[in-house]
Amino acid sequence: MINRKAHAVWKGNGKEGKGTITTQSGVLSDQPYGFNTRFEDKPGTNPEELIAAAHSGCFTMALAFQLQEAGLAATEMSTEAVVTLEKDGAGFKVTKSALTLTASIPGIDQAKFDELAHAAEVGCPISKVLDCEITLKAILKQG
Repeated sequence: MINRKAHAVWKGNGKEGKGTITTQSGVLSDQPYGFNTRFEDKPGTNPEELIAAAHSGCFTMALAFQLQEAGLAATEMSTEAVVTLEKDGAGFKVTKSALTLTASIPGIDQAKFDELAHAAEVGCPISKVLDCEITLKAILKQG
């Protein structure tokens, strides 16, 4: 079993309050977050951005392992995840994570690429934990 942790501190009310997020690795250390970073695109982070980072990284690594099992390796893979937060009754809900992958993989055809990308999409641990629609647009660059 692997455990990873992060720590959040919040001071004040919901709209005017401010918080910080720190991760176990230290890659985020007292990173500011609050209403303005979540709903107004101000500098700092927010939970949805962190979910998008986790999903894009997890999916891309899962695909790298799928390729390895198939005897293939990517020259490069780039994945963007767009996480959508929508009003849900009195609160909000993450309703979608849209993955867009662009990959250069020597020796793979489109059918195998699509098969492995789909397996990575449904198999990555972050996809499994998300309770929302997940979409994948996979682009195989030739050459």
